[in-house]
Amino acid sequence: MSSTPTYAQLRSVGSYRPSHVLTNETVAAHLDVNETWLHRRTGIRTRRVADDRETLAYMGARAAVTATRRAGASTDTVDCLIAASMTHQDHGASLARSIADLLPESPRAALDVNAACAGFCVALELARCLIQGHTFNTVLVVGSERMRDIITDDDRATAPVFADGAGAVLLHGAPEPGIGAPAWGSDPARRHLITRPDPRQADGELSPLQMQGPQVYRWVIDHLPDVATTALERAGVDVHDLAAFIPHQSNDRIITALSVALALPPHVTVVRDITHSGNTAAASIPMAMDTLLQTRPDLAGKLALLLGYGAGMTFAAQVVQLP
Repeated sequence: MSSTPTYAQLRSVGSYRPSHVLTNETVAAHLDVNETWLHRRTGIRTRRVADDRETLAYMGARAAVTATRRAGASTDTVDCLIAASMTHQDHGASLARSIADLLPESPRAALDVNAACAGFCVALELARCLIQGHTFNTVLVVGSERMRDIITDDDRATAPVFADGAGAVLLHGAPEPGIGAPAWGSDPARRHLITRPDPRQADGELSPLQMQGPQVYRWVIDHLPDVATTALERAGVDVHDLAAFIPHQSNDRIITALSVALALPPHVTVVRDITHSGNTAAASIPMAMDTLLQTRPDLAGKLALLLGYGAGMTFAAQVVQLP
């Protein structure tokens, strides 16, 4: 084992967005609600919906290849792939293995993480530990979701919000740290706020996701500012050192409330990819990071606070140096 300290850094990011766009006009008409009310309530104008060809593995592989190519690397340099998803239904084979097998060269090590919408941040910490422990040097972390598969189009709490897509980041070993230690955990006493109470219904179909939106909002605002502050402290920085805040893209009102609670200074860019991508659970943070860097390439190398949270109620936050 090497005695030289090795740290983990982000090298690149990529995303995949399904081609089909679901507009507020269509959603509002189906739910018999006002389109303006729908946007005011969620902050979403459009969301993407995957077709039958755009499986979790397909979308994840597309995002992974984009991230790898942007790093000027090839997939044969990847030692391990970690996939985060809450919509993977095949428990006989890991999603990570399925994604890896679609890459031009398949990493030998592949494993899944399910921490719901906090899954990407949890997977990122696992990748950091694998690199800093000298187990691997290069790791792909992929979030891929088909949230439309686990909701019903008639549910006003979930149908306007959730969407499909994938995002990926490539990490590698480096002499300087690029990812801070996380603040993470779960609140099992609140797990009933987002749940699938009966895995299968009487007809054999998987039961849809159920969410108590107002209670989730209050839980996030009451608990997660402290989680984010702890992550900043563990990274040895404060909000004035940040260039960007990339929270889970759950709801625009929640994003705004978190930004206010953290007292983010005006120079910090608050990413709102939810406007055109919807809530893509474990894929939302890498997708939002990709949107940020495509529109603001000047932020590469700057610090960003990531904050994921969701069913469980799981949460995870860390500070990263943007690729």
